[in-house]
Amino acid sequence: MRRRSGPAKRVSAAWSASHGGGLPLAGLALAVVLWGTSFVAIKAALVGFGPLAVGAGRMLLSSTLMLALWPRIDTPDRRAGDWRWLALIALLYPCLYYVLEGNALKLTTASQAGTVSALVPLLAAVGARVFLSEHLSGRAVAGLAASLVGVVVLSLGAPAQAAAPAPALGNALEVVAMVSYAISMLALKRMTSRYSPWFLTGVQFLVGAVLFFPALVLMPIDAWGHVPLEAWLGVLYLGLFVTLLPAGLYNFAMSRMPTGRAAMAINLVPVVALVTGFLLLGESLAPIQVAACVVIFGGVVFGQMTASGAGLLRPTDAESAES
Repeated sequence: MRRRSGPAKRVSAAWSASHGGGLPLAGLALAVVLWGTSFVAIKAALVGFGPLAVGAGRMLLSSTLMLALWPRIDTPDRRAGDWRWLALIALLYPCLYYVLEGNALKLTTASQAGTVSALVPLLAAVGARVFLSEHLSGRAVAGLAASLVGVVVLSLGAPAQAAAPAPALGNALEVVAMVSYAISMLALKRMTSRYSPWFLTGVQFLVGAVLFFPALVLMPIDAWGHVPLEAWLGVLYLGLFVTLLPAGLYNFAMSRMPTGRAAMAINLVPVVALVTGFLLLGESLAPIQVAACVVIFGGVVFGQMTASGAGLLRPTDAESAES
């Protein structure tokens, strides 16, 4: 005979679902804001450091912070062969991703790279559907398409910039960077049932710190004395706030919701970058860019909603089977 839940248990279950739904979305929103503000910090850091040195500095800082928090992280349910997945996750993101994107931005414009970066949600959603059997609702597809169109308009509506030396090659490298990120995202999703999102985040950046450390060692000694204060502040902000925290929050959100739905929120990052650039750097915001921001935000909100307005974080078939 099937046992029926009492009123108290039903209320508790409803509260837990609502509470669990709110925390991942709040974490996802904060991650997007931090990632969006990173562009201003990166501009400041690049005044005194090269791209690889910036990556090394931010990952060393975040790894140091992660090591301090490591005793508080839940012990994972390790299984034979897990190290292969952990290595794949870390090598694809942040390691390969940082290298590809850093070189891509030397060859193409930020607007074109921003347009290419909008492929992440599509790649993640399609990959999750193919490899993780995650459901994609019509509303999610429509919201994803709308936000993608908004990102394209947002990028194409940016003020003219100096010609890129090799835009085709730069955009190709950016595409490979997005593919690298999406594959890492899918591999990480596979591990979240047995590993804490913060454990996975720590592994990502500890590996990255080790591999990128030579970039700091090879930096000329006399160059350290000429690094301006704004570059140091940029690296500090990136290492302490942007590198570790949003990645952990995003991984936490992705462990509680379908991969495609979480990835779709990345389309809000260019909006945050534009707003912070306008407020902190005095960059102009064209009317078409304002309209594109509205479309992107509307598409993400629409895609996050279900037809009934409830059950925002519906588990996948695999997750339902496990529970």
